[in-house]
Amino acid sequence: MTNDASLKLVKVVAAAAVLALAGCASKEKAPATADVAVSKNAVESAASAGASDYAPAEMMAARDKMQRASAALAAKDYDTARDLAQQAAADARLAQSKAGSAKATAAADALQEDIRVLREEVERTK
Repeated sequence: MTNDASLKLVKVVAAAAVLALAGCASKEKAPATADVAVSKNAVESAASAGASDYAPAEMMAARDKMQRASAALAAKDYDTARDLAQQAAADARLAQSKAGSAKATAAADALQEDIRVLREEVERTK
């Protein structure tokens, strides 16, 4: 190979490497951005389900991790953003699950109390 051909080959290889690295960076950013968006949605859903009342510690952890994930995303620390976003979503799902469980337990307790009161009324009318 001549020096000209070698130089062209080196330039092509360097350009391909730069494009490959740019592609990797954009692939890292897109999933991290999506993960942060998913975690925000999970936290909002949990809050709408009353998780702040029934699972305040989990909600606080979810919100904290979501905010840290957003900051990491802004700082272009995509791995950290992705990890924190996934943890925030998991915390939010746990909080939402605890809220649902607490509401179901409260409804069952109220129903049991209604049944008890009705039984007492039936016994009095006999």
